[in-house]
Amino acid sequence: MKNLWKFLGTLILIAIVSATTAFLVLKYASTNQLFVSNDENDSLRIPAAYGQFVSLPKAGETDFTKAADLSVNAVVHVKTSYRNQSSNQMISPFFEFFFGRPGQPHKMPLQQASGSGVIISNDGYIVTNNHVIERAEQIQVVLNDKREYVARLIGADPTTDIALLKIDADSLPVILMGNSDELKVGEWVLAVGNPFNLTSTVTAGIVSAKARNINILNADMKIESFIQTDAAVNPGNSGGALVNTRGELVGINTAIASQTGSYAGYSFAIPTSIVQKVVGDIRQYGTVQRAILGIQMREITSDLQKEKKLTTLQGAYVERVFEDGAADKAGIQEGDVITRVDDAVIKTGTELQKHIGLHRPGDVVSITLIRDGKTKVVEVVLTNREGGTALISAENDASILGATFDELTERQKEQLGIHYGLQIKSLKAGKLKKAGVPNDFIILKINNRPIRTEEDLYEILRYASAASERDRVLFITGCTPKGHVQYYAINLTE
Repeated sequence: MKNLWKFLGTLILIAIVSATTAFLVLKYASTNQLFVSNDENDSLRIPAAYGQFVSLPKAGETDFTKAADLSVNAVVHVKTSYRNQSSNQMISPFFEFFFGRPGQPHKMPLQQASGSGVIISNDGYIVTNNHVIERAEQIQVVLNDKREYVARLIGADPTTDIALLKIDADSLPVILMGNSDELKVGEWVLAVGNPFNLTSTVTAGIVSAKARNINILNADMKIESFIQTDAAVNPGNSGGALVNTRGELVGINTAIASQTGSYAGYSFAIPTSIVQKVVGDIRQYGTVQRAILGIQMREITSDLQKEKKLTTLQGAYVERVFEDGAADKAGIQEGDVITRVDDAVIKTGTELQKHIGLHRPGDVVSITLIRDGKTKVVEVVLTNREGGTALISAENDASILGATFDELTERQKEQLGIHYGLQIKSLKAGKLKKAGVPNDFIILKINNRPIRTEEDLYEILRYASAASERDRVLFITGCTPKGHVQYYAINLTE
């Protein structure tokens, strides 16, 4: 019995000591804010060296309902109708010369495709991807409330894969433009679009990387500086919105990294900094104003750093300076490493390409570079493709053809048995005359796309001018005022 009481006494003593210790620890912890309360303004405080504390910001909110609600109504379903180019049996002009004019070429039915778009103004301007509408003969836009509109193409830019549409509507819901440059890796984002024709679909992910170049655009002077995310994006999401947790537009979803054609973990969006520049140019000038620095650059690797004895791995290495270009006139030399454009830090060649691409010909930029281990700042006047500083318009783009045009009258259409066409009104020195196109010739199609208005012609020309060299050919189908079908090919590079 004596041993039992002794044992119980020991247990009681241990319990008292333990309770006292716990009380003192809790009191000390509450005094020094070791624990996070339910107050959303609190920050987590963790012990640092020497008994001090540092505050870490709380993680961002993960309730996406507000961002989804702000964006889903401003994302539209873009439906296109097009003909497969291989399905149109183009008749050779040589065949016609020897055997006479054949009957009308056989046409396959229109095919359907779809993507997404984002309303950027309440009067009906919509931004989408160029590849969504690239070959479209008809474009239809379906709003989230199921209203349907026929859209017209205002302009497109294959170098950034951006296109601008317009529908005749007003008081439309709009997504506010956010600043894509402020996005941080690890930040939550939402992808809003119409994958697999599943309208108004919202997925979430984080920003995985920025300024990604994945080499998917086939155009000269292309700009690839994608936002990489792990938000699920599939076919049909192209042209849709990438928004932050405040519901602001930070990108246009464009591509996925996949070997199957479906989502496999990574997706890519065009940042709004590029979108705003391209859309602004199209609305103001009818075409994109592309600024040129006039260098050939190279990414800096550890091997290049050792070979050239560079003092940094950050920046864009100048491998070649084109004679009489903007860089040459400003004194930039081969072997320089460009580290900053104005206030923007340049870590890669992709970032340099992006920040120069945000400017127009004639803009003056401050370039910071490293030469022989020393930092140097030069002022550069950016030029256009021809080496000047003049801005161009859609009409100036078309001047290369050397012609003016008239739309067909209803009487002409009825007499020729056609529904559209653009007639040459006057002809002077230019690509058309050089190719032997006669005056009064009626252009029906260029590169298999119907030509109804001058804007259709300008759009085709802008696209071909910005494309890679092999794609700068205009295949023209048309007829004379007497109805004789003729075909011409014009190479814009010659």
